[in-house]
Amino acid sequence: MKVLKYIQIMSFAFVLFSCTNEEKKEAIQTKTVLKDGIATSVFKVWGNCEMCKETIEKSLAIDGIIKSDWNTDSKLMTVSYDEKKINLDQIQQKIASVGYDTEKFKGDDTAYNSLHECCQYERK
Repeated sequence: MKVLKYIQIMSFAFVLFSCTNEEKKEAIQTKTVLKDGIATSVFKVWGNCEMCKETIEKSLAIDGIIKSDWNTDSKLMTVSYDEKKINLDQIQQKIASVGYDTEKFKGDDTAYNSLHECCQYERK
């Protein structure tokens, strides 16, 4: 009987800690590093495919952005920018304006609805 109770407690603990780790993976927070006046930030942007990658990165072909790269697998955007010309909120708003949700801003509904079918992800 004690063995059964021990197994139940261990199973519960395993499930509890497994769920906690999953929540941490989903709750990615923006990270920014400054070096020589250039900021590099990493944040989540929802999307699905290479067409999404092209649209998201193209939205950041603007003054102040030095480099942008969105990873289709991890859904993480890495962007290097001149903080004197643009800030992180403006960057995330620019991405949201073409229909993609970021950690901080919901994508424009009209833009989202006009995305190709394969680019329409499950929204939060």
